[in-house]
Amino acid sequence: MPSQDRRDDPYYAHFPTLKSLLLDTVSGRRAGALRQIAETASLFQNWDTDMRYAPTVEIEARWVKAWKNSAEELLSQMDAL
Repeated sequence: MPSQDRRDDPYYAHFPTLKSLLLDTVSGRRAGALRQIAETASLFQNWDTDMRYAPTVEIEARWVKAWKNSAEELLSQMDAL
């Protein structure tokens, strides 16, 4: 897939774009569960891929803890689905 087309492909998306794409396109048997996850305001709140090169002092420890919790919650949901 050409790199310019990846922006609209959920497979290549990152948070928060992934949440928006999911809310815009979710359908099927698991739509309700997926919508509920995507509508969770705290899910990867303050996350942005632009900060991957940010100085460590710009990333708050409470954000990292919350991101870890979000990741663990998503993994537990995957086991449940």
